[in-house]
Amino acid sequence: MLRLASWGHAIVISGLAALLGTGLFNGSDVHAGPAADEDIGLTGNILIADADNNRIIEVTPDKRIVWEFPRPGDLEPGQTFIGPDDAFYTPGGRTIIANQEDNHMIAIIDYATHKIVWEYGHTGRPGSAPGYLNTPDDAYQLPDGRVVVADIKNCRVLLFDPPPAHRIRRQYGITGRCDAGPGHFMSPNGDTPLPNGNLLVTEIGRRSASELDLETGQLVLRIPLPVVYASDTQLTRHGEYLTVDYVRPGKVVVVSKTGKLLWSYAPKSGPGVLNHPSLAIELPNGNFLLNDDDSNRVVVLSRRTKRILWQYGVTGVAGRKPGYLKDPDGVDLKPASFGR
Repeated sequence: MLRLASWGHAIVISGLAALLGTGLFNGSDVHAGPAADEDIGLTGNILIADADNNRIIEVTPDKRIVWEFPRPGDLEPGQTFIGPDDAFYTPGGRTIIANQEDNHMIAIIDYATHKIVWEYGHTGRPGSAPGYLNTPDDAYQLPDGRVVVADIKNCRVLLFDPPPAHRIRRQYGITGRCDAGPGHFMSPNGDTPLPNGNLLVTEIGRRSASELDLETGQLVLRIPLPVVYASDTQLTRHGEYLTVDYVRPGKVVVVSKTGKLLWSYAPKSGPGVLNHPSLAIELPNGNFLLNDDDSNRVVVLSRRTKRILWQYGVTGVAGRKPGYLKDPDGVDLKPASFGR
């Protein structure tokens, strides 16, 4: 997710005009509080990229912090960890990968030792030359160890050789060509790995998501998204596409391959209103776990009833002590196999 800058407001304004009259802004789906018969769906701990607290925390479903990075002494001399925008458990079951968007860095952190074991970029220095990134988003490690990242302001997606190497295996998109031309990406802010080995690339500028074949570099499919500011699109277990709208009031939508709206959550007021949500992921039971960035909270949203069933953080109140967050910008659900 690229936090709103002056140029980003033009995208938002044009997108709002396009969406007026679609019905996505009605407030009829506002609900708050769990229903007695609903399963929340949290089958493991929740990893939260607590961006403006410069930390990653892991909390249990009963809201206890059981892991945090960095603690005093975790960083080596000269290392920084600033504004983690996303954090994900890696398939190897031993590490966490995080991108620091405004710090222009990616880091892989050993879960047991709390040490950074691989990083790429130059802290606080954006660029496009080898060794540099410019606003990296959604760094993931693939099952074979390779690393991918959406390099937003360079308008490219990068594929790295497995660590400890620092070599870019392949680039998708043309550096600095942030337009709709063939083979170009318009500010990609998501590159979600898919079960078939491809990536699902979200583009802010096109308000769409595309399936990218990593081997051929070709786009297999493009899905139009009925949002103003698309962020971090995910594939659901039923083959639908889940994305959020990074605006206020924000939205969560599920669409088909053709972009047909199948489900939406878009209250305009009340405790359920979203304020710049940037990522939603599907839980095993079909509910949605999402970070509501500018509301300083992470919530579980019921797909069936459109109620908020679980929340970590105090709505609209930033803080660092247990139970509080400050602009949480990413979430993940701990796999049962992690650490085993």
